[in-house]
Amino acid sequence: MVALLALTGALCWGVGDFFGGIASRRMAVIAVLAISQAIGLAGLLIWVGATRESFPGVENLLPAIAAGVAGLVGLGALYRGLAVGAMGIVAPISAASPVVGLSVDALQGTYPAALQWLGIALVLAGIATLSREPATEGRSRVASGVGLALVAALGFGLFVVGLDAGSDESAVWAVVATRATSVSVAVVVALIVSTSLRPTSKTWPLLIAIGVGDTFANVLVAIATTHGSVGIVAVLSAMYPVVTVLLARLFLDERLTTSKRVGGAVAIGGAVLVAAG
Repeated sequence: MVALLALTGALCWGVGDFFGGIASRRMAVIAVLAISQAIGLAGLLIWVGATRESFPGVENLLPAIAAGVAGLVGLGALYRGLAVGAMGIVAPISAASPVVGLSVDALQGTYPAALQWLGIALVLAGIATLSREPATEGRSRVASGVGLALVAALGFGLFVVGLDAGSDESAVWAVVATRATSVSVAVVVALIVSTSLRPTSKTWPLLIAIGVGDTFANVLVAIATTHGSVGIVAVLSAMYPVVTVLLARLFLDERLTTSKRVGGAVAIGGAVLVAAG
């Protein structure tokens, strides 16, 4: 059940991220975040009203609130990275987020097993392969969007850790807290930088798809963390780049070199080993 929830969450995240990358090529990233997150929040509030689940208290939701900030930063970095770089490069690098959860476990005295260390090494090797562009005039350079992808990985890793801690009393309220926080921060930032929050008729369907996909994924992952290890959930849900890369290949005809495809496969395979360990 945990694996099914986490993998379904990964599917929803992958679809949402694909549309997020496209939308961010047509309007400001902060506007994409503010509007899509607000759409998701509206759906969550309806769900809370239907379930009538009691409010667990602000103090129990503080980790989820912090997760909302981390998740917003991660999504902003990812969407911008997907807009300026190749989705087949940026998405797999952002899948390194489970390393954050393992690091938190290590700080609490739980260390990765040998297989997980191997998985971490493969993730890092895959990232290194994806990050480099072919040499030009004797020099290689970092591929576009790599730095943003690494920021996204950090943000997503912290998001899952905070969501896990905030879901102990109520998974649904934890997701509401993360989404309410991200919407509030995104709207404030948009107002500060004077960014328009009026989407066009062509971007509305994209924003709705992003909001629904991302919110549904958050709900599934939050529930999964209440039934299983946060480390396992983090790794399985980090399979979302597979979906994003496939959609980019099918609908954007995005092609990668053989070394890039191998690097992406190695990075994702390493994430699977982390879970298996």
